[in-house]
This record gives sequence, C-alpha cells and structure tokens, in this order.
Amino acid sequence: MSLDIDKANATVLDRMTSARPMLTTVAPARDVVPGLREGLLLHAGPPIEWPRMSGPLQGAVIGALLLEGLADDEASARAMAESGEVDFEPCHHHGAVGPMAGVISPSMAVYVVENPVHGNRSYSNLNEGYGKVLRYGAYSPEVLEKLRWMNGEMASLLAAALAATDGGLDLRALLAEALHMGDEGQDRNKAGWLLYLKLLAPQIARVAGDWATAERVLAFLGDNALSVLNPVMAACKAMADAGHGIEGSTIVTTMARNGTDFGIRVSGLGDRWFTAPAQTPDGLYFTGFTSEDANPDIGDSTITETAGIGAFAMAAAPAIVSFVSGSPKDAMHATLEMYEITAGEHPQLNIPALGFRGTPVGIDVRKVIELGVTPRVNTGIAHREAGIGQVGAGLVRPPLGIFEQALLAFAELHGLSEPETH
Repeated sequence: MSLDIDKANATVLDRMTSARPMLTTVAPARDVVPGLREGLLLHAGPPIEWPRMSGPLQGAVIGALLLEGLADDEASARAMAESGEVDFEPCHHHGAVGPMAGVISPSMAVYVVENPVHGNRSYSNLNEGYGKVLRYGAYSPEVLEKLRWMNGEMASLLAAALAATDGGLDLRALLAEALHMGDEGQDRNKAGWLLYLKLLAPQIARVAGDWATAERVLAFLGDNALSVLNPVMAACKAMADAGHGIEGSTIVTTMARNGTDFGIRVSGLGDRWFTAPAQTPDGLYFTGFTSEDANPDIGDSTITETAGIGAFAMAAAPAIVSFVSGSPKDAMHATLEMYEITAGEHPQLNIPALGFRGTPVGIDVRKVIELGVTPRVNTGIAHREAGIGQVGAGLVRPPLGIFEQALLAFAELHGLSEPETH
C-alpha cells in the first residue's frame, strides 16, 4: 500500500477538530490519572532526570515531595531526588499537562476532561494564581498551605459544582466564545476566565454546604484570571491526543518544554520525542528583571498552540501585545504566518478579525522544514532560580532542528529515499 501522507493528515485534523472536550469533575490525581503511583512525580515537557532539571522544576519537585509528606525539609527532599528514590515522568505520558514546571503528585487534585467523541480523557492540575507558587518552584510553608486548601476544600466544591451541571462544561464552546471576546486562549484569558466563573458560580452557590466556603472559593477563582488556563490546557490535550497515533501522519500532536529541553511528538511516529535545548523567550520583563534573570522556556502550555490557539490565534487578541510585546499588526501577522505551516483550519474556533476564518491547526513538519518557519509560542517567563516566580512574558519558537529530526525519522520509518516536504 502506498503511503498517503495527506490522507493521514486529514484524518488527524478531523479527529482533532471534532473532539469535544468536556470538563466533568475534579478528583485526586492518584484516583484518575493513568499510571500515576506513589513515588512518581509528573512534570512538564519531555523526559528529564534530576541533574538536568532547571531551578524552577527542581523547586517544584522539592515542594511536591514536601506536600506528599515524603520529605521533612528541603535537604531531605533534595537527597531523595538525587538518590533516585523518586521517579520522574512527563505529564504527557499520562494524558496530563501542567503549566510552567507542571509537577503533578498523587495527592494533588486535577481537572478531568472527557472527549466523548473519541473516548479519551485528559488531566491538568489546579492553578495556584500569581506570586510565589509551586509551578515556578516555590515551596515555602504558605505555598504548601494554599495547595492543601486547593486540593481539599476547593477541589471538593468544584467537583460537586461540576456534578450539578448537565454533563460538565463544554470547553470547546467556552474557547470559541472567548476568541470572539479578545482572548487567544493562553497568555490572554480574561474572557475565558469570566465565562468560566459565570458557568461555575451558580453551581457553586447551589451545592456549597455553607456560604463561607462558597465565598472563599469564588473569591479565589475571581481573583485569578489563570483559573481557566489549566482546564483549557487539558481541553487542548484531549484534542491533540485524539489525533495521535495515526500511521503515515506528519502532524505534531505534542509540543512541550521542561526548562531545559523543547520537545515534540508527531502523530505518525508514536511516543518518540524529538528534542533540542529550549530557547529563552523574547518579551517584556517586569520591573527589576532582565533577560539575564530568565530561565529557558518551560511548561506544557504549548499544547494550546498544538491545538490551534495561543500564539496561533493572536489575531483574535490584539491586546495580547501589551503583555508579550509587539504591535496589533504583529499579532495579525503571527496568525497569518501559522496558516502556512498547518494542515487546516479549526471549524469551531474562528477569528472575527479574519472574517471568521478558523484558527490554523495541525502543524505539519513537512511545511515547517520546507518553509523554514517554526511555530510561534506565547509564554510566561520564569526566573531561573526556584521560587522567585514569573519575571515577564513573551514569544519563543522551538528549534528548527527538532522538526528536522522528526522528518528524517519519518523518512527512515517509511523507507523514503529523502524526506518528503509538501
């Protein structure tokens, strides 16, 4: 049988865009995330071991070990990590994603997103908000105390609220509306956050055992515009995973960074990672910080671009440039450029400023290599030292070399004399 790459890619595109991610519950990670066991920590990005981890990721690991009660202090946590007493695996190996360090440990609560169209699930941890937080490597007592409250009282109320809905929250519909209101779904999520709060608040009020608990949870969600980011990331993971594993496809179904490496996976190449050193983003820095303070790019939030939003939808969100740098014209150009390296347009997620054209979706490694154009990524910038937190936001691109690796591997797998571009 001859290899029909375009047909395979069309199948991937159809599966990704027909996926309907529904946020159905919140539950302890150990109870729902496949393969997550005691002594295993999940992290953002491709596989990495302790000695090569960046400062923010090491700090998040230390915090997770303290949270789980496996270590009593920083020194004992470091000793555990260095000795091999704890295992590390990517969130992506377990159907999960996490922003920045992305660490998920067994006791943490996670969002559960179900895609009834294709029967797959995805997961993400809860967003801690701004300031000193675990995802940036902080692990002070107040950080852990907040996580315990989130994983307890808040998670229980969110689960009850979601159970009171009619089948959960339709995250694809939320994203479609947010794009029409000026979001791009990753770094600018103000509309999505308000829609999320609007949908959850009545249910929280309905099921809360007491008003004090409802007030605490609603105040936390209402003060944190990033609350919606994590379920949106899980939604994009459900979309991307629906298109993974299609033989003969050159569509990227994973992009992720661990603060050291940037990695991709391709639908037709199974679970193999292609990696290269992560780049430091270009962007705007908070007062008192410069590029010298920045850690190389980190986090699983590139799953948004993989699914066709984030930087790929910047034309819908011209105000994003006030956060990541550039001009509204640059935002428009970013989206138009991404149409050149993708297999199609999303029929449900569209951009008013482009005549309601669908967002570009389905990164094709052949087109990336043919044009020499890599995907754009919107991202927060983490301080290179654990616990200091976010120091800015900006734009980054993955190294071209990882797409070259993937295309060469594809050619070798299918016995092609030379890599086929498009």
